[in-house]
Amino acid sequence: MKLAALGEVMVELAPQASVQKEGQRQDVKALLAQSYAGDTYNTAVYIARGGVSVSYVTLLGDDPYSEEVLTRLAGEGIDTSAIVRLPGRCPGLYMIQNTPDGERYFTYWRGEAPARELFADPARRDALKAHLLQMDCLYLSGITLAIMSEEARAELLSFLGEYRAQGGRVAFDSNYRPRLWASKDAARDAVGQFLQQADMALLTFEDEQALWGDKRPGSCAKRNAGFGVAELVIKRGAEPVLLQREGELTAIDVPPVSSVVDTTGAGDSFNAGYLAARLQGATPEQSIAAGNRCAARVIGHRGAIIPRDEYLAAVATDALADVAC
Repeated sequence: MKLAALGEVMVELAPQASVQKEGQRQDVKALLAQSYAGDTYNTAVYIARGGVSVSYVTLLGDDPYSEEVLTRLAGEGIDTSAIVRLPGRCPGLYMIQNTPDGERYFTYWRGEAPARELFADPARRDALKAHLLQMDCLYLSGITLAIMSEEARAELLSFLGEYRAQGGRVAFDSNYRPRLWASKDAARDAVGQFLQQADMALLTFEDEQALWGDKRPGSCAKRNAGFGVAELVIKRGAEPVLLQREGELTAIDVPPVSSVVDTTGAGDSFNAGYLAARLQGATPEQSIAAGNRCAARVIGHRGAIIPRDEYLAAVATDALADVAC
């Protein structure tokens, strides 16, 4: 199975632990770890680690940070052939702040990021469509849509209809970020249209509440059934994950996590575990369990992407535990 993820990768600055200075414990804000992240990028990395062939689709600059992104993607075995580099440009940047319980808040600098031109250039569009038509599944998010121009979104939406008509599947996460949209109505209109082209929707209830005003998960499930989403997953943090399929809504427990350090990438990594399992023949229920395991590993570490060796060692430990059970 082959999957393409569309979106943006940024330079990430994540705070490190406090340090001792002159006998007093102080937070030194200059102590930041640099990495790279972005919602669909995070998911693409963990899907690739899960054994699925992945292509990442974005635009980068010709700067050293863009070069490092390509190197990291290649190191994960991810196809970068559809990535276009724009002269004189560089990726966006974001900084993570954490509360004591590990909850995260972001500050962004991304106004001139080249990824904002995704699907915008007619001269590049045909080659990109040809690349995407080779894929079994496409994955994108509300952030992917929010950074695109209205014209580019319309082109992508039209293409998804063509892609699905030829047997391709689309997975979508609304991932609502109010600052990226001109208005809530604009976000609802765009997200609603793309949900109508989604075979699988992997949604976070908190985002759905912010965007649609849902008071209960049932409202979210009913709306997405109306959009025609055949396979709906609603993530609710530590609360049971909800699965709606073939008209039935099922709650699946989330195993407790002993230590939460940083929730950055929690939903993205859940999506990765789910899609990697699903594309390799697992049931939705089994895929939710895989998503929960993936997210549990990630939130025990700082930043969105766990070092590859450490992550694969955790996967091996989980596999041994499964066999023992």
